[in-house]
Amino acid sequence: MTQRSKRYRALSEEAAKVGDLSAPKPIPEAVALVVNLAGLKPTKFTESVDLSVHLNLDTKKADQQFRGSISLPHGTGRNVRVIVFVDDGDKVQAALAAGAVKAGGEDVVKEVEGGFIDFDVAIATPKMMRLVGRLGKVLGPRGLMPSPKAGSVTDDVATAVKEFKTGKVEYRTDAAGNVHLRIGTVKFDQKALVDNASAFLTHIAEHRPSSVKGEFVKNVTISSTMGPGVKIAFTAEKA
Repeated sequence: MTQRSKRYRALSEEAAKVGDLSAPKPIPEAVALVVNLAGLKPTKFTESVDLSVHLNLDTKKADQQFRGSISLPHGTGRNVRVIVFVDDGDKVQAALAAGAVKAGGEDVVKEVEGGFIDFDVAIATPKMMRLVGRLGKVLGPRGLMPSPKAGSVTDDVATAVKEFKTGKVEYRTDAAGNVHLRIGTVKFDQKALVDNASAFLTHIAEHRPSSVKGEFVKNVTISSTMGPGVKIAFTAEKA
């Protein structure tokens, strides 16, 4: 049995006073509950607000590998560190000017091979993927491998850097068909969190693989970093 912290148990008890956490709630109501609970026992850091979505996917099937990107309306409240694999001098400068923490060709590939992983997003030009491919064992397990589906393989590296710096996020399912995404922090305006959550869930519903049969979105939960999960009422058919 998972051991829960004293704080987690206390917040769960408070939440029980206003309703059953297992009963799905409209997005605005779920967001308000998560933010208000976090405010009862503030932490020494700003808690993130995260969505966990369980999808009806067989991830062993190639056509049900669910991965992509979305530009959230209000960003994530996170300082995103981006590196760019590009061997064109002008594009290197453009990427750095757009906010990349590092940009370059084989020199950057070698830095990553040598242990540099202090970044959140990796972008590459199609031409550079022949070299970036050898970083698969390093970037793959961390979900950092550039991908055309995620919009991180492109010749327009400057635009891509700006997009990821201002709210574009990548997502992918784990082996069990779950997608986890940060949609903001507990200091966000609640409407901004509602907008971000609604945008992501609608995006997921619109990108349902054609081979999936039956209900696609099985379960949606929202929570703060240290708080209990609150179920969200959402059906893909209504997206």
